[in-house]
Amino acid sequence: MIKFSFISMMLLSIFSFAQQSPSNSGSIFGKITDKTTNEEIPFAMVFLYINDTAKVGATTTDMTGSYRFKNLSAGLYKIKTTYVGYKAQAISKIKVLDHKATEANISLSNDGAHLDKKSKYDMRGGRVTPTPDYNTEEYSRIYDNEFKDSKKDPLSTFSIDVDKASYSNVRRFITQNQLPQPDAVRIEEMINYFSYNYPKPINNQPFSITTEYTDCPWDKKHQLIHIGLQGKEIAMDNLPANNLVFLLDVSGSMESEDKLPLLKSGLRLLVEQMRPQDKVAIVVYAGAAGVVLPSTSGEHKDRIYDALEKLEAGGSTAGGEGILLAYKTAKENFLNKGNNRIILATDGDFNVGVSSDGELTRLIEKQREDGVFLSVLGFGTGNYKDSKMEQLADKGNGNYAYIDNILEAKKVLVKEMGGTLLTIAKDVKLQIEFNPAKVKAYRLVGYENRLLNNEDFNDDKKMRAN
Repeated sequence: MIKFSFISMMLLSIFSFAQQSPSNSGSIFGKITDKTTNEEIPFAMVFLYINDTAKVGATTTDMTGSYRFKNLSAGLYKIKTTYVGYKAQAISKIKVLDHKATEANISLSNDGAHLDKKSKYDMRGGRVTPTPDYNTEEYSRIYDNEFKDSKKDPLSTFSIDVDKASYSNVRRFITQNQLPQPDAVRIEEMINYFSYNYPKPINNQPFSITTEYTDCPWDKKHQLIHIGLQGKEIAMDNLPANNLVFLLDVSGSMESEDKLPLLKSGLRLLVEQMRPQDKVAIVVYAGAAGVVLPSTSGEHKDRIYDALEKLEAGGSTAGGEGILLAYKTAKENFLNKGNNRIILATDGDFNVGVSSDGELTRLIEKQREDGVFLSVLGFGTGNYKDSKMEQLADKGNGNYAYIDNILEAKKVLVKEMGGTLLTIAKDVKLQIEFNPAKVKAYRLVGYENRLLNNEDFNDDKKMRAN
């Protein structure tokens, strides 16, 4: 007999000018991209210099990573671009001719150095300011699943989700030349991060199922079974109307550029996709909670952008109060046939009022019964509370992602917007039965905190592990 292991799987332009006569029509245009992935970087700062020294203009890239400087006199120019998490890059001696457009593209390389030193990075000028060297990050303890005898216990029962935060969080450690904390590595989230081109479900089925097995790469005596679920894909135009509440942590711990400023850029990407039938409110919390934008239609994007742009970090963290106010706001604007969801964005460092994991999860369990889901976006380093945020998303019937750069924000909030905002099935459980005549023993790789008793599979009141 053999042993089996198995895995189960999911602008604003500041100014753009040179001090030249408006009759001149030379221009510089181009794209700013990620050097590794070749993806366009939105909201990157691009500075324009004449003769390599005198700064004469600045702009930001648009949603496609594009920029343009117009009405330039003939001459030699330099452009420099910066964005948080990337090394600043410049191109000199760009020759501009009258009535000609000159293309200048820049690829940026990831730079974890300033984050590794726990520094504050200024996107507008590339200035680095050191911050205190401390680390209070928190992760839930992971205990690897043991092998089970298929004669005595042939059933493996567990709940599933589509969280993907672990992969981008582990990537953050690696780009800072650090090994991740062992409990930061949740295997199922590492696997679910990628797309696998599974067959799409047919005949109105919510899922398709794909299975395969192969030799276990770390132990050739074992076999590895892979079970993949593919949910139905829904185009953005076909999504139900969204009633969203952005619940944003603006406490002092969110001040650094990889937190609140990155958060605001990411949410701008989401707002850009909103339709007139969608609406969003913004609730913030620091020492206290408040509504800074009442529920507003996606038709009025400028109002939403303006409210986001005005946010500043400072104060303590009354997260529990913010959660209650966000649910109240969502319920006041509830859409009976729509998607009602709170998007909590934070580093998880709650320290005022209701703040313990137990208190917060009980609060959310009570609120979710009214049909409002809670998704969580994590940001930052040093004081990051992964354990708290994973639990909040689980109890809130939502998903959990970690945003380490603008391209991850684009992936979560634009490319995967349907999956981020719409739940096609909640509280999904799997039960797999092994044939003792074929399989001697098995163990589940990943999902350690989602194991269920076998009898829980048929109990709809038991949706997840305790």
